[in-house]
This record gives sequence, C-alpha cells and structure tokens, in this order.
Amino acid sequence: MRHEKLEHELNLLLMLTENHNLTVADICSNLQISRRSFYYYIDFFRQVGFKIEHSRPYYRIRRDSPFFRKLDEIVHFTEDEAITMRRILDLTGDQSIEVEKVRRKLDNLYDLHILDDVELKTQLAHNVSALYTAIKQHMTVRLVGYSSPHSNTKSDRIVEPFLLMNGNQEVRCYEIASGKNKTFKLSRMEDVEMLDVIWEHEDAHKQMLTDIFMFSGDEQWTVTLVLGRLSASILREEYPKSERYIEQQNDDHWIVKMPVCSFVGIGRFVLGLFEDIEIVGCEEFKSYIKDKINKLNAKQL
Repeated sequence: MRHEKLEHELNLLLMLTENHNLTVADICSNLQISRRSFYYYIDFFRQVGFKIEHSRPYYRIRRDSPFFRKLDEIVHFTEDEAITMRRILDLTGDQSIEVEKVRRKLDNLYDLHILDDVELKTQLAHNVSALYTAIKQHMTVRLVGYSSPHSNTKSDRIVEPFLLMNGNQEVRCYEIASGKNKTFKLSRMEDVEMLDVIWEHEDAHKQMLTDIFMFSGDEQWTVTLVLGRLSASILREEYPKSERYIEQQNDDHWIVKMPVCSFVGIGRFVLGLFEDIEIVGCEEFKSYIKDKINKLNAKQL
C-alpha cells in the first residue's frame, strides 16, 4: 500500500513539474486518484518545501523549489542559459527536424513559448531574463515605457518583481510609487532595467489570489457555512474545487470553511439557496448578506 502511495506521489511530482496543460481532472484521471487525494498530496508537497503555483486552471511545482534547485545545478540549464540557447537556435534559421525537436524540448522544460512571436521574441527574452534575475536576487527593476490600457498612458514603473505568472506572460510586482501589488504584462514593457537596489518592501508582497467562484484579489476572508444536502450537492457539482473545504457534520449537514476574495460569488450562491444554508462564520459576510436582503426588500416595497 505504501509503495502504491509513493508511486502516486512520484508520478504526481513529475506531472506537476512545469505543468502547463493538465487540469486537476486530467491528473486525477491519469493517476486514478480522487480530487480529495490530489489536494492532500498538494498540501503534503507544500509541507515538505515544494513551491506550488496555481495559474487557473493548472497547478505546477515551481522549479525554484529547494529540491529542484539542487537538481537543476546538476542536470539542467539555468533559465538564462535556456533562453540564450533558444535565441541562438532562432537566429540560425535552421528548420531541420532535429533543431525543431530541441526547440520544443526547451519550450516545454522552460516555458519559452512566450518567445515564439518573431517581432517580440528578442525583447521579451531580455525582459524574461532580467525579471528572472531580479526575482532570484531580490532586486528592484524599472519597467521602461509600460503601456497602461486603463489610464491610456505610457510611463516607467519602479517595482519589486516577485512572481512570474501565466507562462511568463505576466509578472506580479510591488510598485514603489503607489505602494500596491500589481500584475504587469511583459508584452506592454519596452524594456526592463535592473537597478542597484535590493527589495525594501518584501513584507508587503502579496500574490494574486483566486477563489473557487473565480473572483480574484490580494486579500481573502474565510467564510464558514453549514449546508444542507441540496446546497452541498450543488456546491460540489458547480464548483468542484470546493471539495477540499467540505466536511460532513452529520447525516444531513455539511460544514464548509473556505477562503474567498469577494463576497459577490459566494453571496449569489447563498442567496440562491438561503433556505438550505446557515452562515456561521465571518461577520463581514453576514453584514454583506443582510445589506443585500435589505436592498431586495426595499425594491419589492
């Protein structure tokens, strides 16, 4: 039995290493394990030091986890080396089968698909390389000529980058001027300049979080509900990721304690099944629901 569990753990480690195309359902099907077991393994990997990244809808193990760092030093190229090799292959113009296989292998191992755009690949390669280095060395950078669609402006941004996201197409940063955590797209940067300044605000770094209702933010509230049979079934069916938060209380009731980034998604769920749900935790959420009910009553009057 232990050997079977170890086999699942090792196979899951392999699948999660730089995973970009296997969903939780795919992995569970391939390994013939339940979603509950999958999330148990994820928690176990976190406890033993692996860095787990969740970029909807994929889970992956970051290659800067301590174990992989040691292994990389022995058998792998660094990201900078891989990017350099990819650029050299592109510049040669060689379209042979052997060279194409090497390109694909580099893309799969190091997630270099971002470099495939012929016009942008040289600058993007530089930007990715600079951001990798800044994150590893905890250095501040200048995002040169960043184009913002919200303000319709182009300006330089001084930031502390701490997480590359979505296949290296975005980077999560702490912006010095605004004092806020923001997500920047690499395609909107003219250049990335390394500054001779180490991070000074690491305690303020916050990753972008996404709850099971697909609302995102850098803050979370923990809401506790008691569900009847109907609401528990609907929650599982419509939001499969909720399974890890649900525990059976008795024959007819289940308790769910889950983090949410917004009250909108969970509020719609609760209001739609209010007769089968009791809110037992999170005063802020209780106030949100009371306010919604009051506004609904006022409209009906």
